[in-house]
Amino acid sequence: MYVFSFEKLEVWQNARMFILDIYKLTSKFPSNELFGITSQIKRSSSSIATNIAEGTSRNTNKDKAHFLTISYSSAMETLNHLIISRDLNYVSEAEYVESREKIEKICNQINSLKKYYLSKE
Repeated sequence: MYVFSFEKLEVWQNARMFILDIYKLTSKFPSNELFGITSQIKRSSSSIATNIAEGTSRNTNKDKAHFLTISYSSAMETLNHLIISRDLNYVSEAEYVESREKIEKICNQINSLKKYYLSKE
């Protein structure tokens, strides 16, 4: 089976694992939030990895960097949802801190990859 270039990226692998973490975390959210914050945080966390994958298929490094910017923005959206989830006591402080640390690592990796692509232009 062919392995696409995005699948080899550590940042994509970390973002993919983070999606799984978010799905596990949100499985404990109240059922009345299914179409609210639960849906929003799942979508935004998924968008992190999706835009990394989509960006690698682009022809120019500038375009690849653009998709990494979108991925970073999705990470910030996810962080916002986590903060609100903590405020609503849907996640514990420990769960929040662990998730935030993972987002910070992914964001650092996204920024490094973006700088790499832009340095090649």
